[in-house]
Amino acid sequence: MLKDTFLSLLSNYSNNNSLHNILWEEIAHNYSNEQRYYHTLEHLESLLVQLTEVKDKINHWDTILFTLFYHDVIYNSLKSTNEEKSADLAVKRMQQLHVPKPIIEDCKNQILATKTHKLSEDSDTNYFIDTDLSVLGKSWEIYSQYYKNVRKEYAIYPNLIYNPGRKKALTHFLDMDKIFKTEYFYQKFEKTARENIQREIELL
Repeated sequence: MLKDTFLSLLSNYSNNNSLHNILWEEIAHNYSNEQRYYHTLEHLESLLVQLTEVKDKINHWDTILFTLFYHDVIYNSLKSTNEEKSADLAVKRMQQLHVPKPIIEDCKNQILATKTHKLSEDSDTNYFIDTDLSVLGKSWEIYSQYYKNVRKEYAIYPNLIYNPGRKKALTHFLDMDKIFKTEYFYQKFEKTARENIQREIELL
């Protein structure tokens, strides 16, 4: 499903099938890195399913798809510039495909928005951010597997360093007026997300 969606997306802008396959292999390779436990192809698959459920609410579907595939394409738990580097690579690849500049710019902004999760004036950006955070509002079983996988990605850090940082990040969400910016995801996940986050904080 992921590969077919990606190749179909690229075919809207380029006839270079060889390039399309090279770019897919780059996506697959990056998201399959052995140091990734949460930011994986499975994560992309989950987001694609959920975005498809709200496709009728999305104004620019192609832009959202480019954002989906590239938002975590660069991921290093030791760095704080993953979003910027992912956005830069997305821009570079979309330019190779001759994607129109407005789509490239919107995609770049959406990827950068995943760093702060702030309310955006662009509704598509809000839908993407909400989808990216949807795991927070899933069942405790799914949520607990998520936070354990995130911990594995930061395995280099001892609890003495990791736990305060994680608690700060989680508290950041609880301090928000709304974790989820769209009405659809707010109604679906907000209550459970806050319960899950509070529960994890108590376990740290």
